[in-house]
Amino acid sequence: MKQKISSPEEILTVFLDYLSIEKGLAANTILAVSRDLRKLFHFIERKKIALHAVKEEDLVSFIQTLSMSGLSARSLARLISSLRSFFKFCVLDGFLGKNPANNLSSPKLWFSLPKFLTVENVDLLLRQPDLSEPRGIRDKAILELLYATGLRVSELVSLKPSNFNFDDGFLLCRGKGGRERIVPVGGSALKAVKEYMDKARTFYIKKDTDFLFLTYRGEAFTRQGLWKIIKDYAVKAGLLDKISPHILRHSFATHLLERGADLRSVQLMLGHSQITTTQIYTHVTRERLRRVYDKFHPRA
Repeated sequence: MKQKISSPEEILTVFLDYLSIEKGLAANTILAVSRDLRKLFHFIERKKIALHAVKEEDLVSFIQTLSMSGLSARSLARLISSLRSFFKFCVLDGFLGKNPANNLSSPKLWFSLPKFLTVENVDLLLRQPDLSEPRGIRDKAILELLYATGLRVSELVSLKPSNFNFDDGFLLCRGKGGRERIVPVGGSALKAVKEYMDKARTFYIKKDTDFLFLTYRGEAFTRQGLWKIIKDYAVKAGLLDKISPHILRHSFATHLLERGADLRSVQLMLGHSQITTTQIYTHVTRERLRRVYDKFHPRA
């Protein structure tokens, strides 16, 4: 730490002077930034969090609190900009050692609510493949694995048998930017994948390949090809209006959070680099809770 100024208000005064004198911002803009940051100070004071101990998840919780209170997209955009500028200034000027706002992203992510299936609809979709033929065994494994792991379609098509640890129940996935992550795999999905590898994969092998899921030509699926499989089964299940390429990924995340999983764990399983990306699923679950409350509480 560089200076002996320690209280948030003292740091804010220095920051606002910087915005006025060095950045030349308009008085109204500075006033808006000041209001944003004082809201943050009030929030962390209530949570008993010191400014130097603020973490990214604290800022996410703060932003979501304001979002749920009805703050507009434009105001949220300004708020996130204020947070990013303030914490960057604090680090550069030596007031803080780490910038917790470094990965805060555009607020547009907070308003694009993903489609997802109910647990009953997922069960219906997973029952569609015909397990009496190789294609059905393969497709059952694909659907089970997508729902069990939350993998992106692009990640699933690149899987190889060597990515799996069947004894310990997880797989190693290479996601966006080449980042590797370990993802747990449930028993139903592991059983389906094993059955495919034992009974059906050899039917599709036409040439030397180490990809797990293969087309009739013995080649790895394209994302479009895999999406067509999901779409075809959605039609059979009567779920076409609810479907999207990442529908099982979205359902995976939503169902975990609805049953009490913590946001950080879901972020790691989904391979999101920013927790604000994962945060969109809490909007879905909270909206559902609100609807349930309004429907069933006698004084709602």
